Amino acid sequence: MNYIIAIDQSTSSTKALLFDEQCRMLARTNVDHQQYYPQTGWVEHDAEEIYQNMIVAIRQLISENSENSEYSLAITNQRETAVVWNKATGKPIANAVVWQDTRGAELCRKLRSQGYAKRVFDKSGLLIDPNFSASGVKWLLDHIEGARQAANHGELLMGTIETWLIWKLTEGKVHATDYTNASRTMLFNIHTMDWDDDLLALFDIPRSMMPEVHPCDAVYGETTCEGLFPTPITIAGVLGDSHGALVGQMCFTKGSGKVTYGTGSSVMVNIGEEPKAAPEGLVTSVGFSAFGKVYYGFEGNIYSTGATLKWIADQLKLVGHPAEMEALATSVEDNGGVYIVPAFSGLGAPWWQSNVKGAVFGLTFATTKAHFLRAALESIAYQIKDLVDVMARATGGRLKEIAADGGPTKNKFLMQFQADMLNTPVVCTEVDDASAFGAVIMNGFARGLWKSFEEVRPLRKVTEVYQPTTNCQQLATLYQGWRNAVNQLIK
Repeated sequence: MNYIIAIDQSTSSTKALLFDEQCRMLARTNVDHQQYYPQTGWVEHDAEEIYQNMIVAIRQLISENSENSEYSLAITNQRETAVVWNKATGKPIANAVVWQDTRGAELCRKLRSQGYAKRVFDKSGLLIDPNFSASGVKWLLDHIEGARQAANHGELLMGTIETWLIWKLTEGKVHATDYTNASRTMLFNIHTMDWDDDLLALFDIPRSMMPEVHPCDAVYGETTCEGLFPTPITIAGVLGDSHGALVGQMCFTKGSGKVTYGTGSSVMVNIGEEPKAAPEGLVTSVGFSAFGKVYYGFEGNIYSTGATLKWIADQLKLVGHPAEMEALATSVEDNGGVYIVPAFSGLGAPWWQSNVKGAVFGLTFATTKAHFLRAALESIAYQIKDLVDVMARATGGRLKEIAADGGPTKNKFLMQFQADMLNTPVVCTEVDDASAFGAVIMNGFARGLWKSFEEVRPLRKVTEVYQPTTNCQQLATLYQGWRNAVNQLIK
């Protein structure tokens, strides 16, 4: 049998998923990694732990399969999280700076005040924000003892998580990334499709640190996965998680879009082969690249959606698991006037207010746990609506449908509320892990298993469509309550 192992390295865990060449998911494993919060606003991961967890996940995945099976490996990953390591020792100089980390906020404010916003936007398609990799890498070089000197001497390498994993898997032979992850660093020119010397100079990052950049449907190298395989297997098909979901949801045509509900959420719409400037509050990224072409996307990123639910379960202990929230949330008729603005790491698109803190509005003595949980779920739908409304205006009107993926899509209340808020059908598919599914498709493209988008379209199986209901006035009133809450924080 020929199998494809998809690694989905996310903000909270590393998943390994086993697919056959008909794209049927056969098995999956999941290994959580530690979250580090050394200071307010700082979020870190141990890159070495993530690599070892990936090996553990692969070992568990293949343990029950035939020794005669043949494998290849695809990778999709949390984006923007940056690792800097010494290329001689192979050791990171510090923990990875996670995309949620805001330690670069002051630098970003300074660059904006100095008038660099337009230059960065025109070249990278991005806003100057600590969400993207550049400010975190500069912080490491400036604050880790000896790092700046080592970088200037060509001793250090950098990369987002997939770059680190590929480098480790190939025992340092391959230092590479793909177009999608590169386009989220604030150092990559989406017009020339190369690292930009002006942007590198702006953040004082030597070009010698940067990985080679390849299309998503490329072969990246070979690995034995620390000896798990007797002969090397191919690493092929690499892209960021939100981009993987765009591919996994078959958004190959201009104007098709998806929402990925994860730790945070990404709303992305395919805008075709021209890197147009995004409307205010959004960014332009490489959507994906395949068959010698590059497809761009408008995107907005929300920092805390699934993370809000995890916080309620893990920190507040209001429920044992986020899956328990739906029953309690639907036990009350409405949110009781409660609004949660989950700005744990600031507000992302379309507000881009990194200094805002989370808040709860509308608490009274009548507020119950059920109202609080309902408000948390509703906050996800409100944030998605903030973005989709901007995208709809930019692409000429209401979107035909939104493809949805990620763990929170199992929450029927949330999905129906989302469809109602958007006044747009929300389409869920049988593959929960759309990001991994997209990586598998790119792996197949790279190895010549499929030779066109049309060949893979039938692989997407719709499981449920949530149609919007009526009562527009009530929905408008609820959404206005959300906007009022946000406006109190961003004044």
